Amino acid sequence: MRFPACLAALTACAFLAVPPAKAADSRTVERGGVTLDFQDASDAMDDAVADRMVETFFAVYGRMSARFNPDASRQVTFIVDPALGGIAGADGATVYFNPAYFAEHPQDTDVVVHEAMHVVQDYGQQPVPGWLVEGIADYVRHQYGVNDAVGGWKLREYSPDQGVEGGYRSTGRFLVWLEAHGHPGLIETLDRRARAGTYTEAVWAELTGQTLAQLWAAYAADPVIG
Repeated sequence: MRFPACLAALTACAFLAVPPAKAADSRTVERGGVTLDFQDASDAMDDAVADRMVETFFAVYGRMSARFNPDASRQVTFIVDPALGGIAGADGATVYFNPAYFAEHPQDTDVVVHEAMHVVQDYGQQPVPGWLVEGIADYVRHQYGVNDAVGGWKLREYSPDQGVEGGYRSTGRFLVWLEAHGHPGLIETLDRRARAGTYTEAVWAELTGQTLAQLWAAYAADPVIG
């Protein structure tokens, strides 16, 4: 999830008020020119889960950056926030995680892949529809996730109640389908256009010869991924 700027600012301000003396798990890890600052002021995250999150980040971040955005931030911060609503959210190069979710789902650490992709996307305030932002991030999680089989996560199979703007796992699967049906490189181009501020719905017809609605109709008619 990518935070709206105002919500992210409030969350960040809340963390500024946390006394440094309570920082029970704070570590900085540098590998391959990328630095991850992991902060758990309340010591709320299980150590094994925290370790797996760090390892997952370094397993995928360099590869995702190389493919989508070589200029992605080389300094990333993870903040464990027990007061966070939802599972996780990214604001710029800072990612917030709710430890209560990971206490119940300790194997779902590929959430890190989705959120790290938001750092790579770096769309800022560009007018990119949220369903596409989240769909690309889940497409990438499907491509690069390291523990999804164990964590029980997968893209959402097509069903007639879905729409093109469903976002997350339904859009992620649509993007996988597009790539498998004659449009290699499409996701990289969509991501690049989004970051440059040149994404519009007309891009779909420009890149594929079909409108977004036509592409979705073709997907709905035969959603099998070969």
